[in-house]
Amino acid sequence: MSADVNEMSFEEALRELEQVVGKLERGEVPLDESIALYERGAALKKRCEAKLKDAEEKVAKLTFDGEGAPTGTAPLDG
Repeated sequence: MSADVNEMSFEEALRELEQVVGKLERGEVPLDESIALYERGAALKKRCEAKLKDAEEKVAKLTFDGEGAPTGTAPLDG
């Protein structure tokens, strides 16, 4: 649980977030550790949301030709 959240892939962050939530739901940790886990979970959630937003923006930028084949990317607002 010591990995830098900002360096994690979406999958890594989601996997750890699931573990954190499981521990908190089961109540298997003392209060002080629960608080630290909650803070870690909040950071992991934020990382997952950021990675999803990045992916959504990349998908939104894809452009297609008349046949429906991808031709590259375009500005998100274009």
